Amino acid sequence: MEKPTKTTVMGGEKNNVMGGEKMRQEERVSKNTSRSRSTSTSRASLFRFPVLGAFNCKTMSRRPNTGRRLADSGSIPFVGALHSKSHPSPLLSIGLVVVGALLIVGYVYHGSGGRSGDIGGVSCTLELQKLIPILKKAYGDSTRKVLHVGPETCSVVSQLLKEEDTEAWGVEPYELDDPDSNCKSLVRKGIVRVADIKFPLPYRPKSFSLVIVSDALDYLSPKYLNKTVPELARVSADGLVILSGYPGQQRAKVSELSKFGRPAKLRSSSWWIRFFIQTSLEENESAVKKFEQAAAKKSYKSACQVFHLKPLH
Repeated sequence: MEKPTKTTVMGGEKNNVMGGEKMRQEERVSKNTSRSRSTSTSRASLFRFPVLGAFNCKTMSRRPNTGRRLADSGSIPFVGALHSKSHPSPLLSIGLVVVGALLIVGYVYHGSGGRSGDIGGVSCTLELQKLIPILKKAYGDSTRKVLHVGPETCSVVSQLLKEEDTEAWGVEPYELDDPDSNCKSLVRKGIVRVADIKFPLPYRPKSFSLVIVSDALDYLSPKYLNKTVPELARVSADGLVILSGYPGQQRAKVSELSKFGRPAKLRSSSWWIRFFIQTSLEENESAVKKFEQAAAKKSYKSACQVFHLKPLH
C-alpha cells in the first residue's frame, strides 16, 4: 500500500512541474507580444508624428505677402517710392530735377528781357527794317546819307534806297552766302562792300550823315570793340545808332558759328553804357527823345536794344 501512494505523489509533483513550465512559457509569449506591440506602436509614432507636424506647419504658416515683395523688388514703377520713405524712386527724383531746371531757365530768360521771334532767334537786322520809318522821323535830314554795317546789309540798303531823298551804302562784315542778283549788283557798283570791321573802314571822317550798326558788334570781343566802335563814330557826321540783342536771346545757330567765328556775346545796357563812357562816346539825347516819341505813336517796342550816340569829332 505504501508504493502506490509514493507513485501518486511523484506523479502529482511531475504534473506540477510541467504546469509551472507551461505557465512560464505563456508569460514569455505574452511579454514578447506586448514588446512587439509597443515596438510597432513606437515605430508608428515615429512616422505618424512627423506627418502631423508637417501638416500643422503647412496649415499654420503665414501666406507670403506678394505685394510687399513686388514693392521691395521695385518691379512695379513708383510703388517702392510710395511705400518706402527711406528709398525714394530715382525716376521721381529725376523728374523733379528736370521740372525745376525748366522753371529756372524760363524765369531767367523772361527776367533778362529775352524775346524770340522765331526758332532761329532774334535778328536785329530784320528789326532794323521795321525801324527805318521811325528813324526817319527821329533823325529827319540826317538820314539823307546812311551807312549800314552788319550781316544782310544788301536787304537793308535796298530798303533805304526806296526811301525818298536817301542815299545808302553798306558794309558786309562776313562773306556773302549765295547772294541774289540784286546783292551782286550792289556789290558790283561799290554800294555794298565786304570788309572786316576789326580793321579801319575805307572811308574819310564824316563821310555819312548817319551810321547804323546791327548784328555785328555782338560777335566782337572787347579787344576789337575798343577799335571798331570809335571807328564807326569817326565816319559819322550826325550820329551813330547801334542795335544789340538782349541778354538771353538766341542769336546764332551752331551751323552759323563758322561764319561769325564765335558765339554772340549779348551784353546788358549797363555794360554798353560803361563801355561808351570808357571810349568817350556820348549819348545823343535829342535823338533819343525823338525816337521814343515816334515809337510811342506807332505803339512799337523794339526786340533789340537801340543806342543813339553822338559822332566822334
